[in-house]
Amino acid sequence: MGWAELFWTSFKRSQNAMALLDERRRCVEVNGALVRTLGQKRDAILGKHAWDFVDGAPLFTEPEWRARMARGEFTGEAMLTTADGGVVAVHFAAHPETVTGRRLVLFVALDATRRGRFRRRYSQTDAERRELSAREQEVVELISLGKTGREIADELHISHDTVRTHVRNAQEKLGARSRAQLVAMSLGDGRLAALAS
Repeated sequence: MGWAELFWTSFKRSQNAMALLDERRRCVEVNGALVRTLGQKRDAILGKHAWDFVDGAPLFTEPEWRARMARGEFTGEAMLTTADGGVVAVHFAAHPETVTGRRLVLFVALDATRRGRFRRRYSQTDAERRELSAREQEVVELISLGKTGREIADELHISHDTVRTHVRNAQEKLGARSRAQLVAMSLGDGRLAALAS
């Protein structure tokens, strides 16, 4: 399986809500998990601006968006509105991707909850980022497919605590503040390409 095929397989099959946004923050592609999270039909999401699904005002002004994209990636929390009028809190990461051949931003939302906010996680500087081990790459690939820690443990025949350790180590090595950012960075940069061969 080639890298582009792995990207699209992970994108489409993942249980993590994902979207590809263009430079104007319009949704050019979404996966089934995002469709389910928003309770919208796919066609009702495509072509719309990401802020159309944010509860309240857009998270970023145009200059703020450009500044974040100039940095290459960012994370945050958002309250998304659903088709039934509800609100879902998501911890998200946005990361420019290099797979589609267009200048798009991969948006990944994890930890969707209707119960409130999430605790913040640490980050590291770019200079401190290191390569992932083969096992860490396996764990991140399974996270990108939307597997839970327990499901990953069962599939890899390791303990749930060991999965958490691999996730924590991968986040530390890449400077990811969350699992969402870890997935966005790994998919967007092709860090999982070794698994495709």
